Amino acid sequence: MTVGTVSRDLPLMEVAAGLRIAVLNMLGDTELVEAAATLLAGRLARHDYDTLVTPEAKSIPLAHALSVRTGHPYVVLRKTWKPYMGEDALRATTHSITTGSEQTLYLDAKDRHLVEGRRVVLVDDVISTGSTLAGMEEVMALARASVIARAAVCTEGDDPGDAIALAHLPLFPGQ
Repeated sequence: MTVGTVSRDLPLMEVAAGLRIAVLNMLGDTELVEAAATLLAGRLARHDYDTLVTPEAKSIPLAHALSVRTGHPYVVLRKTWKPYMGEDALRATTHSITTGSEQTLYLDAKDRHLVEGRRVVLVDDVISTGSTLAGMEEVMALARASVIARAAVCTEGDDPGDAIALAHLPLFPGQ
């Protein structure tokens, strides 16, 4: 995979019988995060939005770097509810292809004002099946936010949809 001038060889992981995916893990990869943030910030410049929203955890460095470049705040949808988030934290359940199980996304009550009634961009590392995006969109609907764009370093699979992405990863059938 190449993003700008940064190339990475991605390991393959079996997610179902006879199906492997390339695994992008940007945690700790400052060079890749910085390159991706610069390119995505340029592509998002034509959009009018208020807040970046990302799921926990691998895309947090990307959202942070985008926030620095664009001047827009970012919100992290957490995958575990904590008491400090408040009983009125918004939530939606989704199914992750990489974990192979259901996960719930939570919007901390303290962050609601950053998305409620605002225009948001959803940011993730890889958009594959769209299940995480669907969960994020459900939480944003509960917060009455308008999703105006979806951005990722990579799309994956057959239908990348309308996401703003820097690269596309194929699926790897067979052994």
